[in-house]
Order: sequence, then structure tokens, then C-alpha cells
Amino acid sequence: MTPYNLIIYFLLVFVVRSVLLWKKTGINPLTFNKTDDAHGFNGKIFTIISILELLIVGLYAFKNEWYEYLLPFWYLENETLQKIGWGFLIVSLILVWIAQTHMANSWRIGIDEENKAKLVTNGMFSISRNPIFLGIMVANIGLFLIIPNAFTLLIISLSTISINTQIRLEEEFLKREFGKDYEDYANKVRRWI
Repeated sequence: MTPYNLIIYFLLVFVVRSVLLWKKTGINPLTFNKTDDAHGFNGKIFTIISILELLIVGLYAFKNEWYEYLLPFWYLENETLQKIGWGFLIVSLILVWIAQTHMANSWRIGIDEENKAKLVTNGMFSISRNPIFLGIMVANIGLFLIIPNAFTLLIISLSTISINTQIRLEEEFLKREFGKDYEDYANKVRRWI
């Protein structure tokens, strides 16, 4: 696997899926608001994490001579950990792609209060209430194993906080939106796995 595959991974998971849904439904799946509430703030954190990931992957792929400025953990740089990291990324890609497919037109990045969607409880969502977030966490660990440095560790830290905050915001929204149907679902299916 080459560093360019990391860029392909991020394009497939976020850009391609978003564009396909936008073309199909006319709804922009990027729904973080621009306000100063918790959802808007978390959207800003998500944007920072995404830009940071793209910069790190771009430096690793195209400007490897600058990699030392990312404060690499040289003692973790070995072929076995990189192979495990690539395995995590492949599992993550499959997990996220299937979960996004199960969500179909309901998939969003953030909370969409304007466009009604249905509550998805089948497929991967019958095993985990958050398989996409689970896949993203697996991907972040994979990225760290492939290119272990201070910034990929920072991505894991920020993502863990941001994703757990987003999950709680979405749970409150889903309780308001779907009431008892969501509460019954939440009682049957665990938050993670």
C-alpha cells in the first residue's frame, strides 16, 4: 500500500459519498450549522480534524522529506504495525461504506433539522447505533499505526472527544425527532458494539 491510498480512502469515505447523496437528493449532507451552539462548535472541530488529516496525509504522500516536522514516533515505525494499520483502514472503509449504504438518503455529516429522514435501525445499525463513527475511530487508529506521529495521535484525541460529543447531540435530536421509537431502539442496540 502506498501513501496515495490514504488520500483515496478519505476521498471515498467523505467526498464521493457526499457528492453522490447531494446529486441524488439535492440535499447537502454536510449539515453542521454556523452558530455558536454545541453542534456548530463540534462542526468546527470536525473541520479542523479533517484539514489536519489531509495535511498530514498530503505531507506523507507528497513531501516525505518534511515528515520529520510532524514529530514522528520513530520507535513505532515498522512494517508490521503499518500492515496492521492498513488492515484497520480497509476494515474501516468497508464498515463505513456499508453503514452509509444502509443509511441511504438519511446519511448526513451532522444534524439535519431541516430535511426529515427516517430512523435507520436495520443492517449494521442493528448491531451498533454508530457504525460510521466506529469506522472513523478504527480509521484514525489505522492512520496512527501507518504514520505514527504527534499529529496523528492528536487526531485520535480530538476525534474521540468530537465523536463522543456528536453522538450525544445526535441522540438528543433523535429522541426529540422519533420519541419512543428511538428510545426502544436505543434500549435494544448498544451505542458502539
